[in-house]
Amino acid sequence: MNQCQAAARLRVALGHLGQPSARAGVAYPTSGAVSPNSFHPPQFQYTRDNDVLSLEQRNFYEENGFLVIKNLVSDADIQRFRDQFERICRGEVKLEQMMIMRDVSIAKSEYIPSERMISKIQYFEDDKELFRYCTLPEILKYVECFTGPNIMAMHTMLINKPPDSGKKTSRHPLHQDEHYISFRPSNKIVCAWTAMEHIDRNNGCLCVLPGTHKGSLKPHDYPNWEGGVNLMFYGIQDYDENSPRVHLVMEKGDTVFFHPLLIHGSGWNKTQGYRKQADLLRSEVTTRELTCDEESEF
Repeated sequence: MNQCQAAARLRVALGHLGQPSARAGVAYPTSGAVSPNSFHPPQFQYTRDNDVLSLEQRNFYEENGFLVIKNLVSDADIQRFRDQFERICRGEVKLEQMMIMRDVSIAKSEYIPSERMISKIQYFEDDKELFRYCTLPEILKYVECFTGPNIMAMHTMLINKPPDSGKKTSRHPLHQDEHYISFRPSNKIVCAWTAMEHIDRNNGCLCVLPGTHKGSLKPHDYPNWEGGVNLMFYGIQDYDENSPRVHLVMEKGDTVFFHPLLIHGSGWNKTQGYRKQADLLRSEVTTRELTCDEESEF
């Protein structure tokens, strides 16, 4: 095509563009005006469409903010995680990014690396054996029901709640996980909490306040407790003490999934055993990064 023909075609095209169009500047309404009083929230705000949860389970989570799935993680996997935890306690596994926390009731001068001394491991993403928990298909298929498919592990913990020394420092005040995290949105974040042995109120089972995930993030600070406070744990300062509570008695392998705004905590371990659980915060957000006693401790 020579330059003259190209110029002619360009003029024709520009001519068409310069003509008024019958459709230009015309707005076609797609819905009528919405009155504030006519707005209805979607039926499901805290779960995603999926073929894993039953309608009953989905409605339960929407209303209460937590859901327990029985016998989700196998005994074999639980044993592998316990074995790796014990290797870490003995100092056989050392990773730079992993945070190993000792029982605060034990003096530093008495510290000897062992299961009896370690109360928590955090940030085990670089430990291939423990991180398998984050990739278990049985965990992921439920996580996706709350976060959607673009899943990231945000914060990992293995908690070894020690027998209480009498100072009640093993208890964890009522709190919201969102206090400890900076990413949002809340409704695309879920915590997966798996019992590694039988857990009840004697050894510090998880205590939850159903429905509190529908509220907002509350101020946190050290609780006003007599008899001992673990300075590693913050608690909610303002909540309704008459709110109903549920103590989650769980067996090995049972897993509870809960919303980051759900108010929850754990009491002190009154037994002589060490109560263990794996704890994982998961989110759709692409960022790297548990139990109550009979008295009103919270």
